[in-house]
Amino acid sequence: MSARATLCMLLLAGCAAQAPLALRDMGSFHVGGREVTLSGKPVKEVVFTPGGVPAKVDPNGTYLVEAMYVQYFLPANKRGALPLLMWHGGGLTGVTYETTPDGRDGWLNWFVKQGWDVYNSDAVERGRAGWAMYPDIFKSEPLFLPKDEPFGRFRMKGSQFPVEAYDNFVRQVVPRWTSTDDAIIAAYTELVDKVCPCAILFHSQAGQFGFKVAQARPDKVKALIAVEPAGQGDPKLVDRLKNIPTLFVYGDGIASDARWPTIRKNGVAFGDAIRAAGGKVEVVDLPNAGIRGNSHMLMMDRNNLEVAALIQRWLEQQGLYR
Repeated sequence: MSARATLCMLLLAGCAAQAPLALRDMGSFHVGGREVTLSGKPVKEVVFTPGGVPAKVDPNGTYLVEAMYVQYFLPANKRGALPLLMWHGGGLTGVTYETTPDGRDGWLNWFVKQGWDVYNSDAVERGRAGWAMYPDIFKSEPLFLPKDEPFGRFRMKGSQFPVEAYDNFVRQVVPRWTSTDDAIIAAYTELVDKVCPCAILFHSQAGQFGFKVAQARPDKVKALIAVEPAGQGDPKLVDRLKNIPTLFVYGDGIASDARWPTIRKNGVAFGDAIRAAGGKVEVVDLPNAGIRGNSHMLMMDRNNLEVAALIQRWLEQQGLYR
């Protein structure tokens, strides 16, 4: 990338960060889910409030489970040709794209200010989405992470992640299940049916969700931005992605990590398969583009808006920006 292009991106990021946020609408909804009926469970006696009167609770009956929460922000000056959907990674929620842990504009704020209709989600069993009993409905126990675990796994040491705000990042980490992938894909597919055609920006665990939903609805997905995807789509259906331009974005410190060289290799190989099927795929390693020091949580790093500007420029090149 030329020095002039880098300067332009920095100026674009700075202007967007300072611009007022004017909306024509905002709101939220839940989407997806199914009914499940449980029986044969004992009735419980529960005191809901200290000193309250005990009540009998019968857990047998029909539950509505596996719905997903979506919040949308529609700018007054719409310039994106399509809605931009943001899908978070494992153990996280849509907060991933909101204000950074140290209080700066996140990608949600930035892309709305650029004129994109943005739909930000809490996937099934995350945040404001519904939960369900386990192992009756969710077929495994939730996974909880110790405070220090993400620091190493997300390559934060020596990166541009704002380590002084690490505790604020950990506060947004939520438990996750390893048995709910099908439910998450079903809810995301219903979201695409509801609001698309669209572009989808997805991170980490959502790699498989973004690609598989696009394979299920190739006519409704017009661009894919895979931000350090930790999973891929169905290799048998890769030809369904050939008409969807795809951008892979990877941060720094991958070569020296224990896991990420293999994760990146698998992602790039899937991109190569899309390209071999006739698709348009671009892989950007940020250090090679002159953007250095990014952790796995590059939407939170100190240079997060520089990365956002790179994605914005790619979307413009796809003819998706007015």
